[in-house]
Amino acid sequence: MAATIHIAAALLLNEQGQTLLVRKRNTRAFMQPGGKIESGEQPAQALVRELEEELGIAVDPAEARFLGTYTAVAANEPGHEVHCELFQVRIKAKVSPAAEIEEALWVDATTVAKLELAPLTRDQILPLHYL
Repeated sequence: MAATIHIAAALLLNEQGQTLLVRKRNTRAFMQPGGKIESGEQPAQALVRELEEELGIAVDPAEARFLGTYTAVAANEPGHEVHCELFQVRIKAKVSPAAEIEEALWVDATTVAKLELAPLTRDQILPLHYL
């Protein structure tokens, strides 16, 4: 049985309806921004912390709309699966990749097809958004 990593992630949307995907340093797959939920931390708190650390944006947890819980094979940690608390967040602010984020791209249904995607993003989150 695979070890489980508990994360909070954002389906981050801009005014044009595009979603932001990030690629971490020394990896190939793009995914939603977010990260591990620390002990004693609520998922929305983890999301706010991760978005500030990774993208330099401040998000009000009350504006993060919970979309559900999803599980998939982890993209960057062999033998693990991710258990994701997913939130939709609409932003107008400019993002500035920081911490372990190598690249951040705003994508739509057409441009995303050209990218290598993490299993959770490819199989569950983006189909939810682009239906």
